[in-house]
Amino acid sequence: MQFLRYLIISFTILFFSSNLLAQRIEIKDSILAKAISYKFKNQDSAFYYFKKGYELRTKEKDTLAVINILIETSQLYAHNVNYEKAYDGYWEALLLADHSKNLYAKAKIYQGLGWLYSFYKRNDKALEYLTLALNTKKEFVKNKTINIDYLTENYFSLLSFYRVNKNYDKASKYVDSLAFLQQHRKEPQDNFYYISESGYLDAINGNYTNGLKKLDQAKTYFKENKQEYLVIIYALLGDVYLKKGDTTKGIINYKKSLNISRTYNSHVDYKLKSFEALFNIYQNKKDYEKANYFLLKFKKLNDDIFGSKSKNNQHLLEIKDKYRIEKDREANLLKQQHITKLENEEHIWYLQSIILLVSIVSLALFTFLYIRYIRNKHNAEKEILKEKQRLKIKQKEEVLELKNKELTASALRLIEKDEFISNIKKKLANQKEGNIDVQVINRVLKSIQGNPNNNWKEFEATFTSINESFYTKLKTQFPKLSQTDQKICALVKLNFSSKDMAKLLGISVESVHTSRHRLRKKIGLSREENLEEFISKI
Repeated sequence: MQFLRYLIISFTILFFSSNLLAQRIEIKDSILAKAISYKFKNQDSAFYYFKKGYELRTKEKDTLAVINILIETSQLYAHNVNYEKAYDGYWEALLLADHSKNLYAKAKIYQGLGWLYSFYKRNDKALEYLTLALNTKKEFVKNKTINIDYLTENYFSLLSFYRVNKNYDKASKYVDSLAFLQQHRKEPQDNFYYISESGYLDAINGNYTNGLKKLDQAKTYFKENKQEYLVIIYALLGDVYLKKGDTTKGIINYKKSLNISRTYNSHVDYKLKSFEALFNIYQNKKDYEKANYFLLKFKKLNDDIFGSKSKNNQHLLEIKDKYRIEKDREANLLKQQHITKLENEEHIWYLQSIILLVSIVSLALFTFLYIRYIRNKHNAEKEILKEKQRLKIKQKEEVLELKNKELTASALRLIEKDEFISNIKKKLANQKEGNIDVQVINRVLKSIQGNPNNNWKEFEATFTSINESFYTKLKTQFPKLSQTDQKICALVKLNFSSKDMAKLLGISVESVHTSRHRLRKKIGLSREENLEEFISKI
C-alpha cells in the first residue's frame, strides 16, 4: 500500500532521529533526562516528566530547553500515532526557534517535520524539509561550528526515505555518503544503523550473502543494546528472505518483528508491513485460514490508526500550518503599523504619492498594452510571411514533381521507340524475299534510332535543368560517387524500375542490380534503410 510506505518512511526517520538526538544533546536537565529514559519503558511516565519539564522551563524562560522538550515530546507522540499533537509540538518549537534565531534547533525541527509530511503523503514537502535540515547542518559544518559527523542522522533519514520509496539508486548514494561519514564516527550504534541499511540494499541488488551478513551483524548489536529497533531489522530480514525465495525464514522473521513490536509498543508502521506480508505469503501458499487471520489483524490495526473514527486521523487530510499563520499575523501587524504611520503624515504628501503611484501604474499598463499590441502585430505579419513562404515552397514542389513526371514519361517514350525499332529490325532480318533491300531499310532505321549515350545525354540535360541542385548536393555529400553511381541516383529519384534503367543506360538488368548494391555501400545504407526514400530527400 502506498500509504503504508509513507508511514514506514515516517517511523524509520523518526526512530533514528530520536535516538541520535538523544546522543547529541548534552543532557544537563535532569527532568528531560528522566523523561527520555522512560520513552520505551513506560511512556505514561515519559509524558508526565516531559510535561513537568515543559512547565518548569517555560517559567524559567529557558527557550532552548523548552524547544528540546517539545521535539522529544513530539517524537514520542508520533510513536503513539498521535500525529495531531506531534504536529502541534513541532510547530510550537519552530516558532520558538525562529524567534530566538536558533538555526541548529530549526534544523532538528525540519527533520521532524520532514517525516511528518511524509506521513501525510506530501512527499515533495517531506523531501524539501529533510533536505532543508541537511543543508542547514552543512552550513554549521562549513563554518566549523559542528563536526561533519553530525550530518549522519540527516543522511540516514534521506537514505530511509528513498529506500522505502524503492528508489534504490538514490538510496545507494546516501549509503556512500554515510560510509564516508563513518570514518569520523566513534559511536558504534551509528555504524549498525548504517550497516543494516547497507546490507538491505546489497540484498536487493542480488548480493544476498553480503546483505544477510550485514543484517545479522546489526541484529546481534541491537539485541544487546536497543532491542526496540529489532522490529525494523527482523522486518528487513523478512523482506530479504522473501525476495530470495525462502518463505519459511521470511515468515519467521516477520513474526519476530511482530513480537518485538508488541513488547516495546513501537514501530507500528512495520507491524502493519509484517501483517500485510504474512497475509500475502499465506494467500500464495493457499493457507486461507492463516491468510485471513493476518488480513483481519492488518485491517484492524490500519483502521485503529487511519480509520475515519480515529482521533489520530482528524488532521490527516489537512495540515494546520501554524508557523505560516503566525508569520502572516506578524506581517499584517507590521503592515497595520505602517498604515497608521502614513495616516499621520501630511495629507498633501499622501495625495501626491497616490497620484504618482496611479501615474506609474497607468504608464506601466499603457506600455504593457502597447508592447503587447506591437508584438501581436509583428507575430501576425510573421505568420502571413511564413504562410506565403509555405505556399511558394509547395507550388515549387508541385511544379518540380510535374516536370519530373514529364521527364520520366519522355524517357519511357524513348525506350519504347528504341524497342519498337529493334523489333522492326528483327522482323526484317527474318524476311526472305529478295526484293527487300534490308540494308537500305536498316540505314533508315538507324538514322531515326537513338543510341543509349545520346538518350542519356538528352535525359540528363532535361533532368539537370529541372533538379538544379541535385547533383551539387550529391557530390558534396558523397564526393567518391562515380558517373554511373550518379546516373543510378538520378533514375532512383524518378522511381525508374531496374528494367527501365537498364534500357535507358544500355546495360543489363544484372548490371543495374550490381550498381545499386555498390551504391548502397558507398553511401553507407544498412539493409533496413530504403534507397528510394534516402535519394528522394536529397
